[in-house]
Amino acid sequence: MMLRLELGQLLDSLPERLALARSNRLPHHDFLEMLFADEVTRRDWASEQRRAKTAHQDPQTHLTAWNGSTAVTFDRELRVELTSLRFLADAYNVLIMGPAGAGKTFLANALGNIAVRRHHTVHTERADKLFKRLRGARLDGSYEDEMCKLHRVDLLILDLSRPGDYPDVVGG
Repeated sequence: MMLRLELGQLLDSLPERLALARSNRLPHHDFLEMLFADEVTRRDWASEQRRAKTAHQDPQTHLTAWNGSTAVTFDRELRVELTSLRFLADAYNVLIMGPAGAGKTFLANALGNIAVRRHHTVHTERADKLFKRLRGARLDGSYEDEMCKLHRVDLLILDLSRPGDYPDVVGG
């Protein structure tokens, strides 16, 4: 029956949850609430992973992973403003500039992951690859379709660096 309800993933954690419920003498309704909360968490995580993959985002790129040992610092107020994603609601663009190795790509991808977690559509691509794809689209007549796809995205992240430009930066 759990499979028909598409709750088959609950079967993996069911023995552990049953033991916990018995040891804590949980009422039936609390036990069911715990199981359903586990399933909601699992589905949210899986959905976030799928959206990040579709957006070409590294789901591990989060601002909490920022290496604080670098000499680069961010304006705290600006960081809070960017992570609020108000610029998306206000239809503003954001351009992140700085010297090589400053963390521009990392910051852009971390903002992309925040947007993915908040259910915005995101597309990340290196600019040279995008321009090559759009040139090809002009040749095969799919340019308008490609532009429509890009226009529908809530957050478009274009990385202007090219592989090999900055060999000391992971991911270029």
